[in-house]
Amino acid sequence: MEHRQMDDGTSAPVSEEAAGGDGDGARLVGSDRVLAVLKELARYPDGVGLEELTRVIGSPKPTVHRALVSLRRAGLADQGVRGRYVLGDEFLRMAFAHHEERPEHVRVRPVLEALADRFGETAHYAVLDGREVVYRAKVDPPSGAVRLTSTVGGRNPAHATGVGKALLAHELATTAEVETWIGDAPLAPRTPRTLCTADGLHRDLRIVRERGYAVDDQENEPGVNCLAVAVYATSPTTPSGAVSVSALTYRTPLHTLVEAVAEIRELLGPLAEPHR
Repeated sequence: MEHRQMDDGTSAPVSEEAAGGDGDGARLVGSDRVLAVLKELARYPDGVGLEELTRVIGSPKPTVHRALVSLRRAGLADQGVRGRYVLGDEFLRMAFAHHEERPEHVRVRPVLEALADRFGETAHYAVLDGREVVYRAKVDPPSGAVRLTSTVGGRNPAHATGVGKALLAHELATTAEVETWIGDAPLAPRTPRTLCTADGLHRDLRIVRERGYAVDDQENEPGVNCLAVAVYATSPTTPSGAVSVSALTYRTPLHTLVEAVAEIRELLGPLAEPHR
């Protein structure tokens, strides 16, 4: 540890943060470092060694090890017999307990199961978080060799997804509002079909409001399309999120989903309609 010369001629230890060791520029300090290690562990369900974790985090090995000790003490990380680190049982318990207690998740899950069974495709429930959507629930079809790689807790750009546009249509009514939402960070093109201009997105959101559903015509991922409808699981007037049927284009073309929009609404029942 670095020491600092004091006025009386003695020296005193200086923390890494104060010395600039891990506090310079974009380097991580204190609790930020511990959280970075926790988030990185989530990427390795089979565990990760200290050497690799140190390299990915970009902090000294003793620093990363101290973060792991803190996480293990809290039950948020664990170390297997091979010395590899994984998320701890306490973290998983908290995450799953919190997820299962979300009221909208509990109410929407049976609808997702019905949609996945009816169309043989993946059904999602997602919420808006700034410029992204976060998937809160997912049900894969009961059969089929090819399935989508989306995960609960995963994110995608709102402007490129059906669920995102279904929710943005309720928040952005004018071109000016769309421009403000975009701000100084241009919309990223996920595919050649992604709408990346304020005018283009505004026109599409206006169509969403007029017909009551949004589509993703291979705008987020080639070969995948979806139809999404806003749902009112926690508020009678404001969408809590959106439900989508996401399909492989060769198996379920977009026009098939559009033709079935009335059936999708029927399966959603009261969740698909605002009420006062």
